[in-house]
Amino acid sequence: MLVGSRMTRNPITVREDTSLYDALKKMRENKVRRLPVLNTDGKLVGMVSEKDLLYASPSPATSLSVWEISYLTSKITVKELMTTQLVTVCEDCPLEEAARLMVDNRIGGLPVVRGDKLVGIITETDLFKIFLELLGAREQGTRFSLVVPERKGMLADMSKVISEMGGNIVALGTFLGEDPSNRMISLKVQDVDKDELWPKLEAMGVKLLDVRET
Repeated sequence: MLVGSRMTRNPITVREDTSLYDALKKMRENKVRRLPVLNTDGKLVGMVSEKDLLYASPSPATSLSVWEISYLTSKITVKELMTTQLVTVCEDCPLEEAARLMVDNRIGGLPVVRGDKLVGIITETDLFKIFLELLGAREQGTRFSLVVPERKGMLADMSKVISEMGGNIVALGTFLGEDPSNRMISLKVQDVDKDELWPKLEAMGVKLLDVRET
């Protein structure tokens, strides 16, 4: 799956000369926590986060009057607060690569560009939604958490058993195991009795960590 299939297209943006107050207002109105920043030519030049804006805002404990606070915040622009050292991705970037970039750079969102044009944004919220899809969080079924031997054809063998029982796999996620000899798997199936399926998986050397109806 690629970034282009899950990014937010035509994201909310601000200009460099947007005030701190107006940028924060736009974030809250649109329920977003970061905004790409464009220059007067419409070129991406930075990113500003809600945290950047809040850190720059006067403290509630300040001795300044409300008029002084309003005056000061009106003078602070996004250009002074934005991050200019950007990490970007293109539309055909694999989602796992985008996730790796976010984790490695400790950032919550990536602008998506086509050449020098901003075409979207992908955020940690988008990745959480993909995680829900991957594990079938909104699907009904029986969820098995398993430790499976790291052996060629293991998944094919498990799928064959489930198919022969009339079952249907609705979600499958694989994770690093306890050591290199195995993998942890989250498997959600429908139309199969867990008490009948489990003994057959166990006979294949599979270890059960958890099973539940969801």
